Amino acid sequence: MPTIVHFEIPTDDIERAKKFYNELFGWKIEKLPGTDDSQLTSAATGQPIEYWMLTTTDDKGNKAIGGGMMKRQMPDHRITNYINVNSVDEYASKVEKLGGKIAAPKHAVPGRGYFALCLDTENNPFAVWESNESAK
Repeated sequence: MPTIVHFEIPTDDIERAKKFYNELFGWKIEKLPGTDDSQLTSAATGQPIEYWMLTTTDDKGNKAIGGGMMKRQMPDHRITNYINVNSVDEYASKVEKLGGKIAAPKHAVPGRGYFALCLDTENNPFAVWESNESAK
């Protein structure tokens, strides 16, 4: 069954947000390798982005759902949950058939997978994610 595998927090000031979440929750925050050389682009703007990975743990120190942080890409950019699916194409089609919308079509994260940004019937953002190490 598809489940949430990643969350993404947009920021206006990355350093301020990193400090806030690290001090509040103790999250480990590290720059994603490859984002310094423009390998990763924004699905919303197509521009290169810096991306920061968030490592979270439960109260026993076990690794929990991880996340990411990046500069806000548009004024209404909100926290987005990524839901793992077998096929982004299949689920993007289902989203539209069920009355949702595709806010940004299938986009590659090189070496990691593909995602599409979606809106549900209540205009809430989420993303469908397909892991694929061959993604380019």
